[in-house]
Amino acid sequence: MTTKREKTREKRRVMPSNVEIKARVSDVAKFAEKAAQLSQSEGTIIRQHDTFFNCTSGRLKLRDFMNGSGQLIFYERPDTDGPKLSRYSISPTTDPQSLKTVLSDALGVKGEVKKERRLFLIGQTRVHLDTVEGLGHYMELEVVMRQEQTVEEGQQVAEDLMQQLDVSQQSLVTGAYMDLLLKGPTET
Repeated sequence: MTTKREKTREKRRVMPSNVEIKARVSDVAKFAEKAAQLSQSEGTIIRQHDTFFNCTSGRLKLRDFMNGSGQLIFYERPDTDGPKLSRYSISPTTDPQSLKTVLSDALGVKGEVKKERRLFLIGQTRVHLDTVEGLGHYMELEVVMRQEQTVEEGQQVAEDLMQQLDVSQQSLVTGAYMDLLLKGPTET
């Protein structure tokens, strides 16, 4: 029998979630223009250096913002194209280099992803226009789920935004940038 205390602890452990879509971008200027119109902003430029570590389930990465701050991020999501649910937990750090050393020694490094990200906020969705070193141009939609929302509602938000941004089904990709880099060069 589950006690009240155990139920409370389980509720606190529920990981935040979002619905994500990742796709190749062939016309960066056109995509940026549409995202700027929808967000009513020019977006925010963020430089990120992600180090992925070996782990037995999900993905574990250290995101270094290249300014003395970073985030340790664990996430789980299926490797499928189209809208998918991602559950994650994040811990900020003010010493990403030291943390990278410890995690590298403990777990081993799977690989690294360097990118410049242009972030647009459209409603409850974070729209990323990414230039990924070694891969090219991509976009990500992250519909930040509200507690009362269903996965289906989040998927609908993502699909609606895909249409507004002219993101085609053919441009969708599966997996993380790390997975794409490990696969090696592909035709674009």
